[in-house]
Amino acid sequence: MDSETSPYTDEQLALAANLGSATLHEAAGRIGVLPPEIRPVYPGWRIAGRAFPVLSPPGDNLWIHRALYAAQPGDIVVVATGDQKPQWGYWGEILSEAAMVLSLGGLILEGGSRDHAALPDVGFPVFSLGVCIRGTIKDKALDHGRLGEAIEIGGVPIAMNDLVVADIDGVAVIPGADASTAIAAGERREHAERELIEQLRAGASTLDLYGLGD
Repeated sequence: MDSETSPYTDEQLALAANLGSATLHEAAGRIGVLPPEIRPVYPGWRIAGRAFPVLSPPGDNLWIHRALYAAQPGDIVVVATGDQKPQWGYWGEILSEAAMVLSLGGLILEGGSRDHAALPDVGFPVFSLGVCIRGTIKDKALDHGRLGEAIEIGGVPIAMNDLVVADIDGVAVIPGADASTAIAAGERREHAERELIEQLRAGASTLDLYGLGD
């Protein structure tokens, strides 16, 4: 497979975004959940796309700048820093504007972001550990950043071509080889849940529907 081209059709990505992170996580076998502290800056953002993994040195965002121009339109830039709380502001309004011009799909950031009042107006979907105004450096001498190579966030491995789905519920990463199957399973799960809801509205109990009674 050509690593420069997304393996997903627009229709698949639209369906994945509509199904959402929770449904696809369940449909894929309850895998791929990134730390729940990674949240959307704007609650209404829902995204799905190919992962473009980035390893960034803590407190330095040079590799994030580089990633924007290495990723392809529609890619979701997924950045691992090792941070567990928002102690650096790796991303802000300028990078969001640049990402919009490049037609990237979104950002999943294991780190802090800033300019939160402006980011919803820019419109580029940013998911981060939270707000932090502390500035980062851009040290060209640091050579342990990486672009497009496998990373890990919260114990979840993330590789190029994995499917990333993110919304207000969280972020799920599905291995690329399993993504099409997970999307199909997610459709079936969504249909089954709609039927359950109709039965609940008609008076059925969750105990009976799920076989949880004595």
